[in-house]
Amino acid sequence: MIREMTKTDWERVSEIYKQGLLGGKSTFNTECPSFEEWDKGHIKECRYVYEEEGKVTGWIAISPTSSRSAYRGCVEMSVYVDENYRGKGIGTKLIKKLIEEATNAGYWSIYSAIFSINEASIKVHKKCGFREIGYRERIAKDRFGNWQNTTLMEYRMS
Repeated sequence: MIREMTKTDWERVSEIYKQGLLGGKSTFNTECPSFEEWDKGHIKECRYVYEEEGKVTGWIAISPTSSRSAYRGCVEMSVYVDENYRGKGIGTKLIKKLIEEATNAGYWSIYSAIFSINEASIKVHKKCGFREIGYRERIAKDRFGNWQNTTLMEYRMS
């Protein structure tokens, strides 16, 4: 079941995010933010969790790509799935839900910057209609000190 994320979901949302931190293929961050920090950086609408048997097993949210008004319809997406529930289509369902709701909310472009070594995430994005629009070579070092490339993907609403 997909439902709107609430503040009370933060404990599970942050646990899933920490899995991504530790895995080293999802984010350049080295620490999980507090809910207040995370909340400040993400748009209030289009925040969803996937719940299975009463347990949050994945989440998705959007952030603005720019503070300039001309870019108000362009957002960046984050999607994370609990490592024990991957491969079950949860990421696909969350992304499709986000696309539908973001379109209804008036957004026209969703971006995602994915570690190029995260082939599973790139595959799921393509499955959901995202296209590769470029990459950033050696953009930053991961938590292990290795340079990483990011693949830039975009979904344009029709």
